Amino acid sequence: MPVREWGDPDSSAPGILLLQEIFGISPYIEQRAVDLAALGYYVVAPEIYWRLDDVDLDEDADDLLERAIATMQRLDWDQAVTDSVAALDYLRGRDRRTGLVGFCFGGGLAFNVAAVSPADALVSYYGSALPNLLHLAPDVTAPSLHHFGDADDYLSVDDVVAGLPGTEIHRYPGAGHAFDNPMPAFHDIDASVLAWKRTTDFLSRKLQGAA
Repeated sequence: MPVREWGDPDSSAPGILLLQEIFGISPYIEQRAVDLAALGYYVVAPEIYWRLDDVDLDEDADDLLERAIATMQRLDWDQAVTDSVAALDYLRGRDRRTGLVGFCFGGGLAFNVAAVSPADALVSYYGSALPNLLHLAPDVTAPSLHHFGDADDYLSVDDVVAGLPGTEIHRYPGAGHAFDNPMPAFHDIDASVLAWKRTTDFLSRKLQGAA
């Protein structure tokens, strides 16, 4: 399975498994990986679509969203979980603390991975698959942080939040789905900045031992 890596794999730095949106490892996801590596993490982002043929997610295409949804619908979810667990095991191979960070599609995937292969921390941004995964909540033992926009058209946020007891949850008034993505159709800069600050503080506490 191809993976992208940021940081020094031979260091003792905490590792983060970064799980993509439906758009794949886009420049936006790459930038978030760079941001995390700059904070001292070793970051691995697996190519979740690697088993699929004919994946074309050109960011300049007018029908990018439709292409991305069609690509995701061809994906074998259980296999994607298995592949992601393998990437997490790779991170653990050097005896480091490990966290999961996922956006949209990757937010739900990270939650599922955490249920079957415990990590030291989980951050999920508006996990699109969460409504179908809430039965796994008792199995997610990692300290967890969830972000949701209150204007999300793809999730029933109230129902999802009710199914995530004992987790740290932040909701952002007026923000829609994928509010951290800088594409103009999605981006809410105020929610994005605040959520990222909360994310980095949470990861620092759970993975780097900051007070």
